[in-house]
Amino acid sequence: MARLIALLLLSLPAVVAYAKDARPAAADPVLEKRVMALSSELRCLVCQNQTIADSNADLAADLRKEIREKMQQGSTDSEILDFMVARYGDFVLYRPPLKITTLLLWFGPLLLLGGGALVLVRLVRRRRPAADTEMTDAQRSQAAKLLAGSEAEGR
Repeated sequence: MARLIALLLLSLPAVVAYAKDARPAAADPVLEKRVMALSSELRCLVCQNQTIADSNADLAADLRKEIREKMQQGSTDSEILDFMVARYGDFVLYRPPLKITTLLLWFGPLLLLGGGALVLVRLVRRRRPAADTEMTDAQRSQAAKLLAGSEAEGR
């Protein structure tokens, strides 16, 4: 019996989270579809690798609610996007426009990849064995003397 109570207590946070997500957000399914379509164009500022439509973060839920309210007030999608960009910057757009201020967002990963490849090539070139060089006559005679001396000591 104690195990059953412990199991129920441990599963309570999951039930509460599911109930929170399962609530209907809008009575109008057309409006809700429009909210989710626009939400899929905006980046979650907490998760940053998800849209606010996909995110379960509290901020994403608040942004979806704000979008829903603006749509109910009659705002167009472009007006809502302009509002979000004015408030959070181009980074809030899941696909930011290509302009001077977003060049790093667009080409930063490519620059990092190129820099990593350059570092890898330089490391590989440093580790190559040096080319064999020919010994001069003086070096051969010195090596022969050293070998003769070590053989004499080893006897």
